[in-house]
Amino acid sequence: MQKIILTGDRPTGRLHLGHYVGSLKARVELQDSKEFDEIYIMIADAQALTDNFANPSKVRDNVMEVALDYLAVGIDPQKVTIFVQSEVSELTELTYYYMNLVTLSRLMRNPTVKSEVTLRGFEKSIPVGFLNYPISQSADITAFDATCVPVGVDQLPMIEQAREIVHSFNNIYGDTLVMPEAKVPENALAQRLPGTDGKAKMSKSLGNCIYLADDAETIKKKVMSMYTDPLHIKVSDPGHIEGNVVFTYLDVFATDADFKKFLPEYNNLKELKDHYRRGGLGDIVIKRFLNDILQELLQPIRERREAIAADITRVYQILESGTSKARGKAQATLKRVKEAMKINYFESDEFLKEVIAKYQEK
Repeated sequence: MQKIILTGDRPTGRLHLGHYVGSLKARVELQDSKEFDEIYIMIADAQALTDNFANPSKVRDNVMEVALDYLAVGIDPQKVTIFVQSEVSELTELTYYYMNLVTLSRLMRNPTVKSEVTLRGFEKSIPVGFLNYPISQSADITAFDATCVPVGVDQLPMIEQAREIVHSFNNIYGDTLVMPEAKVPENALAQRLPGTDGKAKMSKSLGNCIYLADDAETIKKKVMSMYTDPLHIKVSDPGHIEGNVVFTYLDVFATDADFKKFLPEYNNLKELKDHYRRGGLGDIVIKRFLNDILQELLQPIRERREAIAADITRVYQILESGTSKARGKAQATLKRVKEAMKINYFESDEFLKEVIAKYQEK
């Protein structure tokens, strides 16, 4: 069996550091590992519309922004297939068939759905399209025969629901769909990078993001305003590491080489933490250190993005070509599904033969 990845993002804004450590960096590593036969990266605009239905321009305007971020971090269209979800209509048809395999109560019990419903204030009136999101995602996964789906821990219930749908379909119609497996980031901190304000998650809607396309001054301003330790008022005060966002980011991004380059007074992060805990180390020092690290990381990404954007027609062509390839893959899966369900009436003469035999008996 081929090893195939499906992953993607909702185009509701530019991508940020949380996306980078949670998925983008790993995608580049996976594409270069040659471990997988096919990799599909989806710009999930149709799913984004489920909670942006009154403002579709927000989604449309960000399709190209997400594509630029993909290419800027090193995703290679020669190695992966980047496509636009809504342009692959087969996904909608698969979703329709899978809806018969899932109960309403099961959808309502999905922890990810429950969390997102609360986050978006849908408790009193949930759009059917939004509630249907796990089934739509199952269609996306199975359409490309994905064996591996990289996700954060918060998305694991979605993969479990997809596995249930695959199991139910195969149990009813025969072995047709490929069973997917989830791939969670090994670095626990990278699974959910907190926002610059200390909130649990970096989120566009909360305005606590550092975007991959941010300029140097904007990055510096965001880092210097980061939440640290409210009890660390004076430099001499002992500081707390736990809940201190700057140190959380340093845990994710700082290396011993960074200390040699930007903060040679310390050999490693442990020494820096020990000094902060016992007092005598100000927040400005650690924020400047983090800023230096992030500037070095994001500058080449930003510069590549600007260079790629200078030939935006080429980016459009990459999306068009990738979507065409994705559509071909999804068509093959849909054909297989309809054959298994015996609703491919005009694909062969089998249905005609059955009808003739039935009515000749009469």
